[in-house]
Amino acid sequence: MDYVWMGRTGVRVSKLAFGTMSFGGDADEATSAALFARCRDAGVNHFDCADVYNGGRAEEILGRLVKGCRDEVVLTSKAYFPTSGDANARGSSRYHLVRAVEASLRRLGTDRIDVYYLHRFDDDAAVDETLRALDDLVTQGKILYPAASNFAAWETMKALGVQDRRGYARLAAIQPMYNLVKRQVESEILPMAQAEGLAVFPYGPLGGGLLTGRYGVGLRPESGRLVDNAMYKTRYEADANYEVASRFVALAAEVGVHPVSLAIAWVASHPAVTGPLLGARSLEQLEPALAAAEVAMTPELRARISALSPAPAPATDRNEEATGDNYAARLAK
Repeated sequence: MDYVWMGRTGVRVSKLAFGTMSFGGDADEATSAALFARCRDAGVNHFDCADVYNGGRAEEILGRLVKGCRDEVVLTSKAYFPTSGDANARGSSRYHLVRAVEASLRRLGTDRIDVYYLHRFDDDAAVDETLRALDDLVTQGKILYPAASNFAAWETMKALGVQDRRGYARLAAIQPMYNLVKRQVESEILPMAQAEGLAVFPYGPLGGGLLTGRYGVGLRPESGRLVDNAMYKTRYEADANYEVASRFVALAAEVGVHPVSLAIAWVASHPAVTGPLLGARSLEQLEPALAAAEVAMTPELRARISALSPAPAPATDRNEEATGDNYAARLAK
């Protein structure tokens, strides 16, 4: 396993991270323990969680698993989404974040959370209040690095602007969605992260299972996330996504690489990406995901895979900027 810098923090993390959303849900405690042990054997030192994962059970299980190696792993959690029916058990207000961190610390059985994400941008809470709360939590030692998940580029830059202006602890990482059929991050989010020195830990590199070989044109399993989960069905329902999946699986077969390994390696190969988040419900699912670390993703292979899906429009819609037929090139002549 290779280790890379987590943005500008000086912390080194494994090139692959493991997301524990299955812990306490699709993976019972024994299976979760087996998944954790296999990841540690493979050299993974970065484990991602959130307070809403299976009603807090994921944090509880992860906390028990890291007891023997707490100082050897980078532990993350998140808050924003509702954790109960209480009107204030949600969002990014100081009121909620302080309680959410305390609750996560108890469930994880630790004295600090290494990377703490705002799970979503809060349209109703004042950004200054949210960021001051995070800064206070850093000062108290309860979190080490604030971070943001599911933020647009402008939302991230707004947060960074407030933090820089007020001297608050700066966002260290972002967690966007990124896979072969969800490439919008290439337009603004990934270039922004590179420019600002942010670590990038993309989730969903397999497209909710779309790129595993189980889906394609006219191909659907009897059960699966894209079959049973309304949110994922909506996210990936476009016929074009299944056409990409079919072409991708054919290419994976041609180059002799498991489609799971290839899909994750493609995400990991973007220069802005620090380490994609793996997910698994069983050891059988985990093995090809970990094997992504061994895939030789050459520029040529990345280009072939990228050509299977439409590239997102550039941020300014000046698509000629990627060619020699642009204004700057004409001026230089």
